[in-house]
Amino acid sequence: MLNQMTSFFISAFNFPGLDWKLVLVAIALSIVFGAIWLTAYWPSLKKPSLWIIAVISAFLTWTAIAFVQVPLQSWAGQALFHIWSQQTLTKWILLAAIPQILLSGIVQEAAKLIPVYLFWWRSKKSFTPKFGLIAGALSGAGFGIFEAVWAHNQIFASGWAWHLVGTYGFVAILGFWERFFSVAFHIAASALVGYGLAKHKGWQYYLIAAFLHGLMNYSVVLLQTNHLTSVQDEIFTAILAVLVTGVVLWLRWYKPKEIPVNNPPEVTAPPEPLAPAS
Repeated sequence: MLNQMTSFFISAFNFPGLDWKLVLVAIALSIVFGAIWLTAYWPSLKKPSLWIIAVISAFLTWTAIAFVQVPLQSWAGQALFHIWSQQTLTKWILLAAIPQILLSGIVQEAAKLIPVYLFWWRSKKSFTPKFGLIAGALSGAGFGIFEAVWAHNQIFASGWAWHLVGTYGFVAILGFWERFFSVAFHIAASALVGYGLAKHKGWQYYLIAAFLHGLMNYSVVLLQTNHLTSVQDEIFTAILAVLVTGVVLWLRWYKPKEIPVNNPPEVTAPPEPLAPAS
């Protein structure tokens, strides 16, 4: 188990046989993906502490995946095998896979929340909701970009080349399509939790984000069981990412209308009584 966790962790930093130029392309492409989505949130460039959140989130979340998520999912799978037979699990795979899928959202959204929470705590819990949303967005972007670099390098290491686009069309770029919208989802989900944290409802918003994360990852189960094609799987990912992003951007930019205060009626002095006739 330890070797499995360590190997997965190292896979983000070691790409044997991959040309360094492709590694640079993977990094540049991932940063562009993140920048495109972050632009819509318009984070402040004058607060370096916010960008530190992104860096901490990247390494902390990857570490959590390797040393928390991977063993938890493995133990959950082993527990299911002890309770049910292989035949039963195969028959009920759509239900049996739910615990492992939910764990991915629970672990990753918690890890992305930690640097935001620490910044919030150091600020004496004085975030405005929109500032918390921005802090969360940067946390999500940090990990989303980091994970995209790893995924892009995996794609290049598998032998991907431009001529495949001419042969297979859209299917050849599905991996990049998935990363583009996965980065969007990571940003939006963490932004949602940061928003909730600033409203002192962090755990409620965290559970929502973790559930949405699990829902997105559940499409992989539907793909593996042939309930979705690879193209349908990526379309599902894109739609969910756009919907969550749309809601969060509405929270980011919505300005409630100011209710006009009606001026009180002018108070006029009562008319003077008429003088009696002489």
